[in-house]
Amino acid sequence: MLQYSSSKRIIRIINRPAIGGPILNAGYLSRYLSPDFETLLVAGRCESHETSATDLLSSMGVQVHQMDSMGRSLNPLHDWKSLQELRKLVRVFKPDIIHTHAAKPGALGRLAGYLEKVPVVVHTYHGHVFHSYFHPLKTRIFLEIERRLGRVSDALIAISPEQKEELTSTYRIASQEKFRIVPLGLDLDRFQFDRASKRNAFRSAYGLQENDIAVVITGRLVPIKNHSLFLQGLSAAKKKTGQRIVGFIVGDGEMRQAIEQEAKGLGFVFSGTDSRKPVEDLVFTSWRTDIDTVNAGADIVALTSLNEGTPVSLIEASAAGCPVISTRVGGVKSVVLEGKTGYLVESRDVDAFADRLVRLAENSELRDQLGQAGAEYVRTKFAYQRLVSDMATLYHELLEFK
Repeated sequence: MLQYSSSKRIIRIINRPAIGGPILNAGYLSRYLSPDFETLLVAGRCESHETSATDLLSSMGVQVHQMDSMGRSLNPLHDWKSLQELRKLVRVFKPDIIHTHAAKPGALGRLAGYLEKVPVVVHTYHGHVFHSYFHPLKTRIFLEIERRLGRVSDALIAISPEQKEELTSTYRIASQEKFRIVPLGLDLDRFQFDRASKRNAFRSAYGLQENDIAVVITGRLVPIKNHSLFLQGLSAAKKKTGQRIVGFIVGDGEMRQAIEQEAKGLGFVFSGTDSRKPVEDLVFTSWRTDIDTVNAGADIVALTSLNEGTPVSLIEASAAGCPVISTRVGGVKSVVLEGKTGYLVESRDVDAFADRLVRLAENSELRDQLGQAGAEYVRTKFAYQRLVSDMATLYHELLEFK
């Protein structure tokens, strides 16, 4: 039996330190696996429309080794430079484990680990790009790369049973035996703390009346997030009810202008800034770091993606006591219990989305019932303490056989 000590070292690699679930999980693991494991957290660069989480990580005592050559898009020159820089880091830091998160660092980091003979190589799929992202030929190339990388990985982590089933049975990335299920873990206490004052602060800032229904969607403004369903469903719902509904789009990205144009075409009134006049029924807030305040002020939280891993925005919404409406994709079913903590609809079903939205908007007791059930459910399943315990157990197991 191996004896474990603080001498065990991890290089943890993530594509970029943008606010979101992957970087938060990387941060919690880097912070709370200490002192059993010493971690070097490596991240690429954020995109121009993204908000960096480095200040948040710093407040946790976690520093990030920034690697500007590593971006999300394919770039042979930058990717080669990133690979060489990672190999150099491995030689200097001498890790026992390389653990990669997401596609680009998963490819570069695992290759560096293989070439430098790192004892244990682990990869987490926070999502995947095997449908709804690229042309079929490009997707097939990525699939073949992932299958080859799976062979040099000691363990592959899916963040939900649904994701594991998809990656093993549908896309045949690797055998079921190589995969482990380790759900996300987050600091959920802040979503319960001081909710009343946070709710008042958010709603006062946007001039919301007591009976106004605030519907929030949080995420990157990119095609895969399918904001068109949110807008069309919201528009249809407003025509079916006398209840005043105000939409909030939290986030930013390449689709911002297109989403604004669609909103105008559907008759929404908005200014395009993070403010609201009484006549406006839609607000683009861009990125916000105080999502606990946003969720406290919300009555309903939505997600309309075509493809997801385990959506952090829905975990955080449930932790704040908000009922949710989401598309039935990826690992969403692990977060939302249909009819108990929220509702699930198909990816392009505008009528179903609008119907669930009206149902919740018109029934405050139902909102409270689903919201309370959601808060209880996610607190037991998605706390960061469980994540850290699960990951430490896996690391010890993998090291024992090296």
